[in-house]
Amino acid sequence: MTGSDEDPRVAELRTAVSRLRRELAAHPAEFPDRGIAEDELAALAAMALSGLPEIPRLRRSLLLIAGAIGSVSALTRGLSEVRDAVDLFGGPPRG
Repeated sequence: MTGSDEDPRVAELRTAVSRLRRELAAHPAEFPDRGIAEDELAALAAMALSGLPEIPRLRRSLLLIAGAIGSVSALTRGLSEVRDAVDLFGGPPRG
């Protein structure tokens, strides 16, 4: 998809993921699950580039990222932006 054909939700996801990836890369502290966060952000970026992300996979990646970096206060804003972008695709299924 290009330009005006792009789903605005996908564009928002791509922007939020890119921003959090940059913030994570610039964060000086190492923490045990940093690799998990980096891998899942890469997966989200790939889904956003494809233009048709799978909602269950988006949510799974978000949960893994939140678990991996949730306690790193410097990354809270970026994580919230990714969460908001994932939420644009619809809320979690109700059971």
